Amino acid sequence: MPFDGIVTRAVTEELSSKLKQGKINKIYQPSETEIVMTVRSQSVNHTLLFSVHPTYARFHITNDSYTNPKEPPKFCMILRKHLAGSVIERIEQKGMERIVTFTIRTRNEIGDISYKQLMIELMGKHSNFILVDQEKGHIIDSLKHVSLSQNRHRIIQPGQTYQLPPDQNKTSILDIDSASIVKKLDFNAGKMDKQLLGLLEGFSPFVTQRMIQRVRLGSNQDYEEMLSLVQKQIQENDYRPAIYQEPKEEFHVLPFPEEEENTVFDEVNPMLDAFYSGKAERDRVKQQAKDLYRFIKNEQDKNVRKLKKHRQTVEKAERADYYQKMGELLTAHMHLVQPNQKEVSVIDYYDPDQKEMTIPLNPHKSPSANAQNYFKTYQKLKNSRKMMESEIKRTNEEVDYFDQLLQQLDVASTDDIEEIREELREEGYLRRQRTSKKTKKPQKPEPETYQSSDGITILVGKNNKQNEYATMRIAHRDDVWLHTKDIPGSHVIIRDREPSEKTLEEAAILAAYYSKSQQSSSVPVDYTRIRHVKKPNGAKPGYVTYDNQKTLFVTPVKEIVDQLKTT
Repeated sequence: MPFDGIVTRAVTEELSSKLKQGKINKIYQPSETEIVMTVRSQSVNHTLLFSVHPTYARFHITNDSYTNPKEPPKFCMILRKHLAGSVIERIEQKGMERIVTFTIRTRNEIGDISYKQLMIELMGKHSNFILVDQEKGHIIDSLKHVSLSQNRHRIIQPGQTYQLPPDQNKTSILDIDSASIVKKLDFNAGKMDKQLLGLLEGFSPFVTQRMIQRVRLGSNQDYEEMLSLVQKQIQENDYRPAIYQEPKEEFHVLPFPEEEENTVFDEVNPMLDAFYSGKAERDRVKQQAKDLYRFIKNEQDKNVRKLKKHRQTVEKAERADYYQKMGELLTAHMHLVQPNQKEVSVIDYYDPDQKEMTIPLNPHKSPSANAQNYFKTYQKLKNSRKMMESEIKRTNEEVDYFDQLLQQLDVASTDDIEEIREELREEGYLRRQRTSKKTKKPQKPEPETYQSSDGITILVGKNNKQNEYATMRIAHRDDVWLHTKDIPGSHVIIRDREPSEKTLEEAAILAAYYSKSQQSSSVPVDYTRIRHVKKPNGAKPGYVTYDNQKTLFVTPVKEIVDQLKTT
């Protein structure tokens, strides 16, 4: 995990300087694993994020915006009750561990000063966010409850005495000299990075591997110098926050000059915000859409298999004329058929050379019945060809429809997923859930809103409901409509009759980004007026036809999309 004890120390030091004596004004809980606080300090409002996500556990100042539930969860209400309007006194790390205490000064019911503690424990899937009464040492509440059946040594429940996580019996690099650390290493055993990982508190594999790379097969003295350097960097807060791309995207605060970094930051919090931005949200959406993705993929695969069978039937139907020919030839040569005969050779009058043709027979049927079988087969294949052509068209539409839904899931938010799920219910693919609650009035779809460099509003539908609402309800007939050419993607609307070339290009980039060709270059995007866009009767949601279009080619660039969103 890149968010190790060293990063925790760096964040703690930075937050202490920025948020000490800061006032907690607002508290939100966007999800089951996240708490967001607005802290005003030094005349600046900071958005402080705490996450106990099993993969992305962290805490830092963020510039991201979060969608909050209409009704705050219980834990959020408890935090508001105890911490709203309170002041952050201290932010302290336990040794080099990923455990941080926010000591907060507040007032109790009768107005006396009291102190609460927010305990942030970053321990992978066991990460937690715990509110503690400092004077009594009791847990007021926590984001995750841990019962006796889950952990015999440490119960995390309201009213229980708070206990720190068990000590890992590691050594803090700040409490020992480098020579003593080297003495504990077994150079004959090898795997020096793992030995350091087992010895030093708060170190991650990312750091120990790069420490060993610095010395490689060096002597004891080389190891001592390397450890002394790292120790000095940590003690003096000599950090260089950076995001590294190879061998996979990672980040850290220690300087690794030999590494090929992608981006270097002046502070730790912006680096963490850049690294994690969107990752946890995408993961949460992926988990929520897991069953939906599986259902849509199964439906798509089922239709692909059906399409294959239909095409095989059409290929077979191509031989319908052959069966008609055999029926007619057999009728003309019935006098040649003998009882119980399995085949008969006749002159093929349709062949210019009038060659002989062998016709298979059912020996248990008369010549006339055999001829009728061929005519029936001919009629059946002829009818099936017409039916299959219609079925192939319908099945192709189904494949395209589910392909479109899969693309929409890739860029969906939590609200988008619910709209896709509701659409599948309306189309009869999913059953409606029975509920005793009163049916809520359906909300209007809300397409994503962007703004071009020229200040023109651009709408992007991220699912079929949003696509239809933006195209058929919001847009004016002279607005410009864009869509990737023959590629599943979003409807994009420029709310302007005569957009500049710059605005048109930016809208095309949005259309390409919110399409199946997001990772491609030179993506073709069609654009036309809304008045040339039509929805056929009975068509699937989001399906339209259009004409009078022009095409331009763009490359989707995330940085440009982000700029248009934040403008």
